[in-house]
Order: sequence, then structure tokens, then C-alpha cells
Amino acid sequence: MSQRYYSVGEVAERLGLHVRTVRGYVRDGKLPAVRIGKQYRITDDALREFTGGPVPGTPRETAGRVRRVEASSIVEIDAVDPQTAHRLATMLTAVRGRGADDRPVHVQTVYDAERAWLKVVVLGGLADTAAIFTSIETVLAEEGLSP
Repeated sequence: MSQRYYSVGEVAERLGLHVRTVRGYVRDGKLPAVRIGKQYRITDDALREFTGGPVPGTPRETAGRVRRVEASSIVEIDAVDPQTAHRLATMLTAVRGRGADDRPVHVQTVYDAERAWLKVVVLGGLADTAAIFTSIETVLAEEGLSP
């Protein structure tokens, strides 16, 4: 199997970092790289070891096509007291990171105390988004605020 090499720019894009940050990791020895001419090249294995998992941004191919499914959802909850809003926000912000299918999951919350209103924005895979909705429903049911 041939080894895949990434440029510093490709690694920066896949990890959502600045190119200078990646170069710093290489210079500090945190990210192993090979210097070819005036450029660094990072192997697939080195990047996988650095990130602790599969290479972010590697497309998944199905019958020659790259398939990606992602959900973008906004949940608005009325009549939420500050304690419940804080509990939900704390629980949901802990979800940040990678989901079950190793794709990023993004969750943000906004609470308006005057209106007792909570807004939750969720971006991620279908299964991860569904799990977040289940968690929200569970907390609301525990608080007697089931929809």
C-alpha cells in the first residue's frame, strides 16, 4: 500500500489550523514530517498518530462518489428557567468534538433570561444530531418541561 503525503497547507486545512501553527508543530517535533526540498511533507500515518484517529477530511467514497450527510438544526425552547438552561447548555457544550462517525459535531446555545427562551444550534451527522435531540428531550422531561 502506498503512503499518502500531505503538504503543510493540506494538514492545516484538514485540522482547521493556520499554516504557521502546523509548521510550528513540525519544527517542535510534535508532528513528524519529511523535508523535501524547501517543503515539509507529512505522512498519513504521522497525521493519524498526531490526531489520534483517522485523518480528518479524508473523503469516504461510495461507487466512485463522495457522499456526505449532515444535519443543521435549530431548536427553540420556551419557558425555560435559568437553572435548566444552564444544565442544558453545560451538557450540550460537552458534546463538542467528534461524533460516532468521526465527523465534527458543533453545538451552540443562547439563553435569553428576559424571555425565558433557549436556542440550540446543532450541526453534525444524522445519528449524532438525533442523539443530541434525545438528550434535550430527556433533560426537559426530568424538569417537567416535556414538549
